[in-house]
Amino acid sequence: MAVLTVPDKDLRFTDPTEIAGQLDGVGIDYERWENLKQVSSDAADQEILDGYAGEIELLKQKGGYVTADVINIVPTTEGLDAMLNKFNKEHWHDEDEVRFIVKGHGLFHIAPENGDVVSIEMEAGDMIRVPRGTRHWFNLCGDKTVRAIRLFQDTSGWTPHYTDSGVDQSYQPLCFGVTYFPQNV
Repeated sequence: MAVLTVPDKDLRFTDPTEIAGQLDGVGIDYERWENLKQVSSDAADQEILDGYAGEIELLKQKGGYVTADVINIVPTTEGLDAMLNKFNKEHWHDEDEVRFIVKGHGLFHIAPENGDVVSIEMEAGDMIRVPRGTRHWFNLCGDKTVRAIRLFQDTSGWTPHYTDSGVDQSYQPLCFGVTYFPQNV
């Protein structure tokens, strides 16, 4: 279950319907797919794509996406810190950023032009669409694990355009809603 916060207003939402409504107010699509497929979150990438083929096809038709893949990030991912440094600064893309979380969890911060920054901690079963041009950044939670289906409108993928605003430095990359077990406690 996702957790949405509005840090500057000390607001917190955990009901999927309320989260979807709050995010819709800042132009973000969110869905909770309660009926997860009987596909292991550790299955091969193609098995995951095949298992969610119907949902992926609907998203493709709705958003003009032409391809999908699976990203798998774990604490031992080579170059993890460098990879995360591409995502953890405020940026925007020329196309939508669509993620369906299959395993693990992460934290999207959305910075609407005329509104408060919102943070959404997502886990398996959560789908988000951040429209092109929307300022945002992403952090992993403490377990540094996320596996997600990504959809793209351009086969070359997307490139981050950094704002260099520094707004991301004012918000903690902390996850609170999902229980996980750190390896070294």
